[in-house]
Amino acid sequence: MADTDPHSDADRHPGTDPHADTDRRSDTDRHVAPVDLEPFRFGGPSDRDAVVRAVDDACRGSGFLRVTGHGVDPDLVDRMLAVSAAFFDLPLEEKQRCVVADVEANRGYSAEGSEALAYSLGVDVERPDLFEALNVGRDRAEGPVFDTHRRWFAPNVWPERPAELRAVWEEYQRALDGVQDVLLEVFARALDVEPTFFVDRTRNAVITMRAINYERRAGSQNPGPGQMRMGAHTDYGILTILAADDVPGLQVWRDDDWHDVRVPPGAFVVNIGDLLAQWTNDRWTSTLHRVVPPPASVTGAVRRRSVARFNDADPDCVVACLPSCCSAERPARYEPVVAGEWLMAKVLGPRLLRPSEVGTSRS
Repeated sequence: MADTDPHSDADRHPGTDPHADTDRRSDTDRHVAPVDLEPFRFGGPSDRDAVVRAVDDACRGSGFLRVTGHGVDPDLVDRMLAVSAAFFDLPLEEKQRCVVADVEANRGYSAEGSEALAYSLGVDVERPDLFEALNVGRDRAEGPVFDTHRRWFAPNVWPERPAELRAVWEEYQRALDGVQDVLLEVFARALDVEPTFFVDRTRNAVITMRAINYERRAGSQNPGPGQMRMGAHTDYGILTILAADDVPGLQVWRDDDWHDVRVPPGAFVVNIGDLLAQWTNDRWTSTLHRVVPPPASVTGAVRRRSVARFNDADPDCVVACLPSCCSAERPARYEPVVAGEWLMAKVLGPRLLRPSEVGTSRS
């Protein structure tokens, strides 16, 4: 079944038809800077400095990076995508056993049409998003620190099938711990704070890993006018690491237009979120992005698998402007915020299908 054009109404989010002028929009390198982490991981001082400068330039631009040289085995990424897809291929009744009633928990299964990410911007949304997802957080969040902040560390709900899902997800989480810490050290060096500044403030971070299935199955209804696979939003926290199929759909908003983002095999798409933009006084950018449905000209089943890992800081971390990012000529733009309170306010809107109580951090 072919899609009707979901972007023909005049009330859609700013931008032109996302499927027009495809060649002009295939400019990932311009809006998602390529960064090779291997020279930082294994090189000398000049190599590491070059990576720091490249990341600083990218974050001053779109805040999106296409990261290679990260050290994660491509086979593990493939297994992660495959086992997640196997879960989404289960009957809906079985997947719904993983639904968590407490929306604050941010855990378990979300069926297609149960969320709308554009609500996180504090705006009304006419139609929900066309994705289904499975969320897990830290699986061993035990001890006094986590007990104090249990609201942000709900128990995970693991599916019974596929049997290997939990083991693969946990292996993948451990691999991304290392990528995250390298990126956080690069960030710290770029922002002229001690190298462990961000690592120290994320040791007990709210970490959410979300597998997302965008799938037009046989017999699926056509999207409504303006309906997205995932609505326009910024990410909420510090850092997102995304693995995905190299299937069109992801777009970033730059230069008053939407631009396609490629995800080549072996690369992660990394982007910064609202909290880090606030920390840097908007020196670095938390950029709007979305996932659009396939164009009407593409018929048949279309699937895009992705796994996003969100690092959202320790719940009691106070985010205030870094000294290197403000001056008499550029005073702090934001009042300090507590990371956990900010995150909860942003998460609840999309899950309750209502505008979030806080909007975007961008001025």
